[in-house]
Amino acid sequence: MTPEKPRIRYEDEKHRWDRNFADLLQELRVAQTGIQILFAFLLTLPFSNGFPRTTPFQKDVYVVALLAAAASTAMIISPVAFHRALFRQGRKPELVRYAHRMATGGLAFLLISMVSSVFLIVDFILSRPMALLLGGATAVFFLIFWAGIPWYRHNWIDEDAEEEDEEASGEQPPSGARPE
Repeated sequence: MTPEKPRIRYEDEKHRWDRNFADLLQELRVAQTGIQILFAFLLTLPFSNGFPRTTPFQKDVYVVALLAAAASTAMIISPVAFHRALFRQGRKPELVRYAHRMATGGLAFLLISMVSSVFLIVDFILSRPMALLLGGATAVFFLIFWAGIPWYRHNWIDEDAEEEDEEASGEQPPSGARPE
């Protein structure tokens, strides 16, 4: 018994932009939660008992981590404000493109904040060489999963399988529609 082949759905351009925006909002919800937790931690850190023992360099790293988390928060949340400003103006394609750029920028600032936070904590509790090693490893780890793997796989489309699916389903796209 062979598994059933997935059917290709066709959608018009308006529905595609709506779906793209909904997908992007779901992704931003995941990122926003992580940023809020990190940002809350960074906001409370100066009020902890051990903070006065930090060196001036560690305080500088802290400021970088805090400002990067703030920038990330602003960029990840900005599509909501942009949507409110453009609500019911029929500018969904512009909104999706803007939201994509803001999400990408927000993730870049999140990377900076995460790496800076790891560096700061390891530098505080262990040593500067260990902080450099683990901070660098953290950056590499994030870059592999956030940029390397997606870039490496972005062209992995089995075009033959797509053509077979279309032939087997007997579906033809409506005029002007594109496959998902």
